[in-house]
Amino acid sequence: MIQSNAYVDLKGERISLDALGEDERKLVSRLKRRAKSHSDWNDFENYWTHAVAAFYDRRGMSRSASRRTAVYRIAQDLGSRLAVSQGLAQPPDYRDELDELIRRRFATRRDFCRATGISEDMLSHVLARRKHLAIDTLVDALSRIGCTLKIAPMEISRDDNG
Repeated sequence: MIQSNAYVDLKGERISLDALGEDERKLVSRLKRRAKSHSDWNDFENYWTHAVAAFYDRRGMSRSASRRTAVYRIAQDLGSRLAVSQGLAQPPDYRDELDELIRRRFATRRDFCRATGISEDMLSHVLARRKHLAIDTLVDALSRIGCTLKIAPMEISRDDNG
């Protein structure tokens, strides 16, 4: 979805378009058209990875630097939207963010469990998408580690990015 010169990804995160040059904007438009007209996820993944790499290779940008660009992140999100729409992936939810938080801030899941009071068994079931945490349990656990729960708009329709 594009809002006030930003692209909003599946996680509801805004990707600013302000710094994009005209050629990058054209590439984003081309990628969006391709995602709409070629709905096969594999075909689109092959297309965008090559197109983005070739685009930045011509500018002498390293692959690691090109993977941090807004264009790369938008292309990756367009592919994710196709995967979700085809049933090849699930839309992101709080468990994905929880898993990312654990990997970023804790050496082990056990360390996270000790800090939050969530049992290791329960965490395993939650991250495997077999169970959910009660909202009050989640809010309490997050507050113990200095985090909070946030409600954000859902961004799952790839048509929203048209």
